[in-house]
Amino acid sequence: MNIRFAAFVLSLSVFLGMLAANTVTPASDPAIRYMGRIHWDENGNGSFTFPGTSALFKFKGTELAMATSPGSGKFIVEIDNGEPVTTVFTKTDSVMTLAENLTDTIHSAKIVYAIEGFAHHPQFRSFHTDGSILPDDSKNDIKIEFIGNSITCGYGIEDDDPKKGFSYDTENHTLSYAYKTAQALNADFNVVARSGIGMYRNYGTAKEGSDKTMPLEYDYTLLYNHDHKWDFSRFTPDIVCINLGTNDMSVNNYDISLYESHYRDFLHHLRELYPNAKIVLLTGAMLYGKELTLVKETLDRLAAEDSNTYRFDMSQQTGELGYGANYHPSARQAQRMADELIEFMQGLINQRD
Repeated sequence: MNIRFAAFVLSLSVFLGMLAANTVTPASDPAIRYMGRIHWDENGNGSFTFPGTSALFKFKGTELAMATSPGSGKFIVEIDNGEPVTTVFTKTDSVMTLAENLTDTIHSAKIVYAIEGFAHHPQFRSFHTDGSILPDDSKNDIKIEFIGNSITCGYGIEDDDPKKGFSYDTENHTLSYAYKTAQALNADFNVVARSGIGMYRNYGTAKEGSDKTMPLEYDYTLLYNHDHKWDFSRFTPDIVCINLGTNDMSVNNYDISLYESHYRDFLHHLRELYPNAKIVLLTGAMLYGKELTLVKETLDRLAAEDSNTYRFDMSQQTGELGYGANYHPSARQAQRMADELIEFMQGLINQRD
């Protein structure tokens, strides 16, 4: 036999053997538990745009890979609650190994989308193992929704140079105060957040207000895509945390009365959706001076209008814990914010009990 042909046959047989041993599980498999807003298409692919969207399951085997749409961007992967590992899907990647050389036993997997995905069009398509996917049997008693802007997204949080601008390379929601709070409280969570977004005006837009604000986008599964209404029965939070106002107050070009009226209307909408939820109105950590005072006074008035709405102010950043990109919270600042919020949230949870 020709040596070159023999080598080809051997390579082909090895490749076919690998395929035979590989189990492909569609992302829509009921064994997989998800957190976050996901639109499922007729092919069983799950599209999403918000940071923090997560897949959780167990699997038996020595390796794990994931298929997604090329260019989906950054995911943070935790196997057996171990050290988080960053996996980035570029425009040429659609299947990537998430774990390998594991012991042939049962493992847990948590895969978290770390960035804002509206420009990346990420999807969960399938999971590949040399064994089998098993149901995630973890159970969290608390459900929290975080509604916010870049601070909630984790904008620039992996950078240490405040003079640098935005980059997906330095955005990481798993280092944000929101993710850290949910993690510490062992809560299921849902994130509806976008950098630059506001309650009545987005960053740097007209004083009279702008489009694509949170109240205008909130009812949809995918950001900036109004083809799919979100089914609110899929996630009913016990607590809703709102951190919006920094962009409304931006560049000294705001109308505080419009901010208040739009915020009030949004709260009424949330109360219709979640009659029993505790709603927490937050500030922190990028407002200062007059703007911070005005926002605090506004939120105090709004909270007083509903007996199940609360107020909490996280620390302003001073620079002592460093800054992320564009003077956004550093990872250390976000951890301080989380530590403060966790204590407050624990009190709300104890009230619930």
